[in-house]
Amino acid sequence: MLSQTPMISRTSIYTCAGRAIGARDPDPSVRNPDYLAETLLGDPSRFEIDHAAVRSLGLPYEEAMKDPEVVSTVRMMMVRTRFIDDALERAVASGASHVVILGAGFDSHAYRCQPLLADVRVFEVDRPETQAFKRQRVQEALGGPPTNLTYVPLDIHHDTLADALQRHGHDQSVRTFFIMEGVTMYVPEEGVRNALRYVASHPPGSAIVFDFMYRPMIDLLGSIDWATVPEAFKPFVRRFLELIKDEPWVFGIPVGGERAFLQEVGLELRELLTIGGEESIRRYATRADGTQVGAEALAEAMARMQQRAREAGPHSPEAQATSPDRMREQQRIMAYQLAEAVVPGIPLPAQEVAR
Repeated sequence: MLSQTPMISRTSIYTCAGRAIGARDPDPSVRNPDYLAETLLGDPSRFEIDHAAVRSLGLPYEEAMKDPEVVSTVRMMMVRTRFIDDALERAVASGASHVVILGAGFDSHAYRCQPLLADVRVFEVDRPETQAFKRQRVQEALGGPPTNLTYVPLDIHHDTLADALQRHGHDQSVRTFFIMEGVTMYVPEEGVRNALRYVASHPPGSAIVFDFMYRPMIDLLGSIDWATVPEAFKPFVRRFLELIKDEPWVFGIPVGGERAFLQEVGLELRELLTIGGEESIRRYATRADGTQVGAEALAEAMARMQQRAREAGPHSPEAQATSPDRMREQQRIMAYQLAEAVVPGIPLPAQEVAR
């Protein structure tokens, strides 16, 4: 029950469920590589989370992927997980000898990437309560952590990231790769800046992958006008707000301002990828036969929405939500972004600069 795990992030549970379902895809060209997600999550009923991906864990893959809400979560995690895995492989190949995972939650890199990380020290940083539950699950499901993993509990009220990591053996003078997945939205701006400045204090060639939202999306969540929300969307919006009620989204980068934001904290943008955008789907959610993961379910959902818009009339919230101009604007401000940034000082290979 939820009372037994009071400090576990609710959003980390549904994203872990999304990875678990994606790991069942029969096509290895799109399959989520996180084959440990379901194992680490365990019985999701203990969390009492009302989300389609969590409810669908008990269904066969093809049945679960008939739900467009499940498809959206699964595709998001396919892109996010594989983008991070690609960046991690590049970092280790380029000489990173430490990997630091911030807000680790159910992250499985230290366990499923052992061949890649055999000669690398890995540090998982998280709140003490969340980390205690994670360690319990690792012991129960995997028999214990690998020897090159160090758990770093961080109480942000009494400690700094730099002090906590140093105390647990992280050497700030070595090239390091950081993963900050599903974190920035929940942290005040100064906290995000401090974390990124800390990354920038590492040797040139160190890098970080993180995800973020744009500022207008954060503002929108704080002032939803329910009269403008189509009836069909309201249950999804309410469920999402319920998920983040104890973890409100507070930080976003100005639209198009990511490069300048990173420069201010001493980092250089290497790549920016919109999760759900055309390039992300082409790269990470398109099957070997050219079809896209969940395309049929999403197309059917869009057709139903357009039919409701026609029935509701041209001035209805449904019609407004499906107008081309409105959809383009929503895509612009609601874009969910992945970024890879590096500590400058080492020239990037020509193929990296060209991205």
